[in-house]
Amino acid sequence: MRYTYLLLTLLAALPAAAQYGTTNHPSGYTPDDVRREFIRSWDAYRKYAWGHDVLLPNTGGFSDWYKESLHISPIDAYSTMRVMGLNEQAAGVERYIIDSVSFDKDIFVKTFEVNIRILGGLLNMYQWTHDPAILARAKDFGDRELKAFQSPTGIPYYWVNLRTGAVKGTRVNVAEAGSYLFELGILSYYTRDPRYYQAGKKASRALFTRRSAIGLEGFDIDVETGQWLDTRSFIGACADSYFEYLYKGWRLFHDPELKTMWDTSIKAINRYIPEESDTSLWYGYVDMNTGAKVLPEVTLYDAFFPSILAMDGDLRRAEKLEATWYWLWNRYGLEPGGFNYHTSSITDPGYDLNPEIIESAYYLYTLTGKERYRKMGYTFYKDILQYCRTPIAFSSITDVRTKEQNNQLPTFFFAETMKYLYLLFGGNPAVNVKDYVFNTEAHPFKRADFVPEELRKRLGF
Repeated sequence: MRYTYLLLTLLAALPAAAQYGTTNHPSGYTPDDVRREFIRSWDAYRKYAWGHDVLLPNTGGFSDWYKESLHISPIDAYSTMRVMGLNEQAAGVERYIIDSVSFDKDIFVKTFEVNIRILGGLLNMYQWTHDPAILARAKDFGDRELKAFQSPTGIPYYWVNLRTGAVKGTRVNVAEAGSYLFELGILSYYTRDPRYYQAGKKASRALFTRRSAIGLEGFDIDVETGQWLDTRSFIGACADSYFEYLYKGWRLFHDPELKTMWDTSIKAINRYIPEESDTSLWYGYVDMNTGAKVLPEVTLYDAFFPSILAMDGDLRRAEKLEATWYWLWNRYGLEPGGFNYHTSSITDPGYDLNPEIIESAYYLYTLTGKERYRKMGYTFYKDILQYCRTPIAFSSITDVRTKEQNNQLPTFFFAETMKYLYLLFGGNPAVNVKDYVFNTEAHPFKRADFVPEELRKRLGF
């Protein structure tokens, strides 16, 4: 309890503006400001890293995730190009995917990571183009990915070989186990083949049915035995998108089983996990079987959660949680990768150009209309420009205390960070959280494109 008292004392001493995000930045930013920086960074990728997965933003080189490129940056960046109206750049990516890209590669890839980036990106490309050649690429990739789901539990293996279908890696976390409903469901809808959605749903159901007596999932699970290997329960990095997809899958597909799974899960989460004071709200780690608090730590990925709470109508928690994260951002000028909220100390000093806190500000601004969330965005962008911008593009930060850059540019910077800033500042209001559902990599899918009377037939629920 002494830690709770310490936290209350620290936060009570903060000015109200620092706690709740009402600080007014002296000058705002426009969507065009973000668009210009996106173009500058994309042009750098084209110049220094074309054909490879990742641009090195300080040295002008490149790197690949595996021994062969999977072309992750252009696939990830495509939906942001479309949202920003960069149709010439988008058309170049389309031609490249159709003419030059093959996924028949003898490499083991991480099932979760390629699902949200490559399959999600290709499906979004098809949504914009309706080009059957693009859908063929997505189906080909989905068929290769589906081999990972042939485990005794239906939970996918950590690794799958894109050419041979061989699998390995029996230990996966909750996000790696159950974050497939969205992409595989969309693939089923476009191909009229329910196999994909049923595989994704079986994996999510396998986690849900193995929740504890008090309704919580753990951290790591064995895909072959279904045994929990780590019984800590939480909502952040390594679990986040599992819960996100229960809600978003229901919102896009109207599958009532997903709504039941979400409602059951969020009820248990909010009963056991939060630690709340008058001035702060944190979601740390608890024991899945007892609900006992076990670790008062968060990661910057956890800042996605206000967006889901807000969509679900829980604005009180959503706004307080975002305010808490905003306080942490302002404490260091950027978010640290990990933070212990009892000792008020950094556990991971890096900032990887993450979008989650920006994503939540965008959702809250859209759903509440409160200007303070756009002003939060001005602060986020000002600090990213000040500390992360390089002469070539943008770099992740090794330590938020020193602001040392590390020559890394995650692909989600193109897909998510710049897209959410652009939308938060008022760019392309036609793409919004009412009419679109975004996958966890921020690829937006239009709800009206998924006809309710067709969903049951095509997805098989």
